[in-house]
Amino acid sequence: CIGVVGLAAPMAIPNAHKHLNPNLARHAHARASAKTVFLFPGQGAQAVDMGVQAAETVPRAKQLYEKASSILGYDLLETIKGPKDKLDTTAVSQPAIFVSSLAAVEKLRASGPDGEAAIAAADAACGLSLGEYTALAFAGAISFEDGVRITKARGEAMQAASDAAKSGMVSVIGLDSDKVSELCAAAAEKTGEPIAIANYLCPGNYACSGSMSAVDAVVEMAKPEFKARMAVKLAVAGAFHTDFMAPAVPKLEAVLADVTVSTPRIPVISNVDAAPHSDPDEIKSILAKQVTAPVQWETIVKGLLDGGMETAYELGPGKVLAGIIKRIDKTAKAINVGGRGEAPGTQR
Repeated sequence: CIGVVGLAAPMAIPNAHKHLNPNLARHAHARASAKTVFLFPGQGAQAVDMGVQAAETVPRAKQLYEKASSILGYDLLETIKGPKDKLDTTAVSQPAIFVSSLAAVEKLRASGPDGEAAIAAADAACGLSLGEYTALAFAGAISFEDGVRITKARGEAMQAASDAAKSGMVSVIGLDSDKVSELCAAAAEKTGEPIAIANYLCPGNYACSGSMSAVDAVVEMAKPEFKARMAVKLAVAGAFHTDFMAPAVPKLEAVLADVTVSTPRIPVISNVDAAPHSDPDEIKSILAKQVTAPVQWETIVKGLLDGGMETAYELGPGKVLAGIIKRIDKTAKAINVGGRGEAPGTQR
């Protein structure tokens, strides 16, 4: 879910789009065009006090935190107020971001007719990793209550999988995806341990997951041998979106088996294959695969832009997803509706 570093200073990557997976790109271009798209952040976007202002001023947002607290067994809003190290744990941050992002939807709804019109106009949704669950809830595919239960179980299962092996993630800035793949291969050969791209975020920004020794090798080799701008180890529990998370899959499948999934009222684009899915059983299967599959965010965004997306709304803590859109297309319109009390703002 995490792995975005250095978006404030874009670096041009020659022919960046040619490095997109051609099979995934085919799905992206085949999608029906969406004009207004709602985006939801993933783990790593969490921040102390996110959503507190919305809960204090928007009754429907406050109700979401109260419902979630009854399911989680602790006061979620108080937990969000800190300490930060508790909020940053995988088991806590995942449901916290899910709830805070949907609270941001209620904040937008309560802002007046324009906010209500934006919600009504949304004709596609997607979310970065964890955010896919928020997108599914917004699209009516899962209930809010089930979303809280799933994200709680997902966070706990991923934390347990992380504790079982010494692994981590590293963000590589300033190389195209082919070069980052070469860097991972070199690090794997050097250490005899696995590492691969886990998050295809945007041109020049890719996060890699693997054993900690291989992560360290990527950091060591990235600048001097591959001319990366930087390589930064990420403060995460483990190697997300790789087979290191395989122990989490059966636990997630068990929770999903007890959840009712409906056909989404608008397309929700999957992180796994950058395509929307309407069959409930297929959605469950995709969600189970997601924790071990690379995040195809670059392909998702490129497909939306090529399909004629006019406005993107990022709902929840942080402004990373809007930043990625601007990284790929400087002319794109991206509006932030934050979960930390900031007023909505447009990036152009």
